[in-house]
Amino acid sequence: MACTALKPVVDRLEDELGDRVDIIRVNVQDPVGRELAGSLGFQYTPTFIYFDENGNEKWREVGSLDEKKLRDSLP
Repeated sequence: MACTALKPVVDRLEDELGDRVDIIRVNVQDPVGRELAGSLGFQYTPTFIYFDENGNEKWREVGSLDEKKLRDSLP
């Protein structure tokens, strides 16, 4: 349910910040999504992971997304 509830927020952020951030959505119900979840070490959805421009993980949040934190993290 949390994924569904946050979809409008993520959609809006993608529209608003699309030129500054790439948002990748992973469906953990699909085999590829399960594999990716395992390789990134997350078990719960929604999980939001922020990577910097070099691919380094800077932070992650489970269950919610702090829009200010995302905005403040952008270069």
